[in-house]
Amino acid sequence: MNAETKTKKRFGKKEFDVEFEDRTPFWERVKSKYLTFTFAKNFVWAVFRYVLLIGIAYVILYPFIAKIAGSFMSAEDFLDVTVKLIPRYPTLDTYKAIITENRYFEALWNTTVISLLCAIVQMITTMIIGYGLAKFKFKGNTILFYCVIVTMVIPHQAMRLALFKKFQYFDIYGLLKLFGVDAPNLLNTYWPLTLLSLGGLAFKNGLYIFLMRQFFRGVPDELEEAAYVDGSGVFKTFIRIIVPLSVPMLITVFIFAFSWQWTDDFYTSLFFTKNAMYLMPDIVEQIPPSLNVSEVGDAAGVFTSAVTNTAALMIITPLVVIYCFCQKYIVQGIERSGIVG
Repeated sequence: MNAETKTKKRFGKKEFDVEFEDRTPFWERVKSKYLTFTFAKNFVWAVFRYVLLIGIAYVILYPFIAKIAGSFMSAEDFLDVTVKLIPRYPTLDTYKAIITENRYFEALWNTTVISLLCAIVQMITTMIIGYGLAKFKFKGNTILFYCVIVTMVIPHQAMRLALFKKFQYFDIYGLLKLFGVDAPNLLNTYWPLTLLSLGGLAFKNGLYIFLMRQFFRGVPDELEEAAYVDGSGVFKTFIRIIVPLSVPMLITVFIFAFSWQWTDDFYTSLFFTKNAMYLMPDIVEQIPPSLNVSEVGDAAGVFTSAVTNTAALMIITPLVVIYCFCQKYIVQGIERSGIVG
């Protein structure tokens, strides 16, 4: 059956759709549409693109799929060489053992408190520092910004001993010793992470300051000048105009700071002993006793790796949930920072 097409004809000031029958043979229409070099080129390119994307997705997703599948396997599945991704005897014993014996919820609560504290303080501190570097012209502005960049380059391991000693005997320029007061020991408290966050010297704070500075440099000066003309001061303008505009960037910095602190093992192991604070990285370091690894024989190494991977999955699950809700703001914040594009 021949296809029908439409054309428009004008009668006076009005247009009418006029239908007429396309009498081109079906084979000719197919030949002109599909049997051309352009169609063949586009088809081959589309197939190549989808095959490449599927291959990349497989390489990226397969390790996660394998870890998730292994977390539901029982000891019998590890002994069965025919079991690959789909467990024959699925079980939740690994999750139960990690929750009860590795004190998962205790580690979850402690890590959440520390991560929220550091993320909120770092978000506020880096916002103020970034705004000052972007909008205020003063002597040493460029040098101060270079110092921020240097903090991104120097490895934190180089400052490990100095940080430990500083907070073990915390004294500000020897003032406490001058007045005969013993320097307090701030280890195993929240103070080391809090003070580093307040000073803009915590983990990745140089990156957050850089992101904030780049974002504020893109905010038009006319907005602030209009507020100044209306009688608003610097602080009032910052709170009422700049902060609402910065919400996507603030959420981005908050998520970055929260995520890095959530999985951090450098500062937490430096400032907290094992007995003082039980955190998320600690649940990976031990195998629950109820999971008798020796009973699987030659598959003991694989079983141990599966238990460790399950604990790692339980650690990153809260981060995945947060990212699902905040993905839009993270993308907006990165785009508005001027780093991409």
